[in-house]
Amino acid sequence: MNDSTPPRSQLRVGRLTKAHGLKGAIKLELFTDDPGRRFVPGAVFTLQVPTGSPWHGKTLELVELRWYNQHAVGFFKDVPDREAAEALAKAILWIDQDDEEQPDEEDAWYDHQLVGLSVVRDGEKIGTITRLEHLPAQDLLIVKTPAGEVMIPFVKAIVPSVDIAAGIVTITPPPGLLEELPEEPDAVEPAADKPAPISSPTTDGA
Repeated sequence: MNDSTPPRSQLRVGRLTKAHGLKGAIKLELFTDDPGRRFVPGAVFTLQVPTGSPWHGKTLELVELRWYNQHAVGFFKDVPDREAAEALAKAILWIDQDDEEQPDEEDAWYDHQLVGLSVVRDGEKIGTITRLEHLPAQDLLIVKTPAGEVMIPFVKAIVPSVDIAAGIVTITPPPGLLEELPEEPDAVEPAADKPAPISSPTTDGA
């Protein structure tokens, strides 16, 4: 089943990777530049897990964050042993976002900033971003087109430019990625020629 996705007012700050030891510790992949701010004792995270998971719809409270060989390891409330920790593997952690909060990184965006933007290829609009899918390997832009939804990997080589102010995301897909699209979509003004490198669009740069 598909993962449940938290509301737009939240930030994706980490992912649980695998159990560490026998006492419920879990290794973490951090999506924030400020773990000392986000991962403090008592911090509560919304979990993005498959709908069939026993943790679906629940939150997770951090007890302690430790570092082992430069790897972040978390201890969480109600995760007493390795079996419980293994049930949380691959879960994505989200936290509430302050209304005025914006990413500090020039090349990072939150989901709600990207949803609704026009997607442009060769100066022509091919569709509109409806949502993002956050997968372990990479993030995907889900784009609604006249031919249906298409998935576009959100990586620098394919998405060289994001212009939030203009409401345009410019893509340079490899041959074959969008073959099902109409050859003559409605034209729109292209984004300014100001390419910017991108990283994970929802990485919390705070």
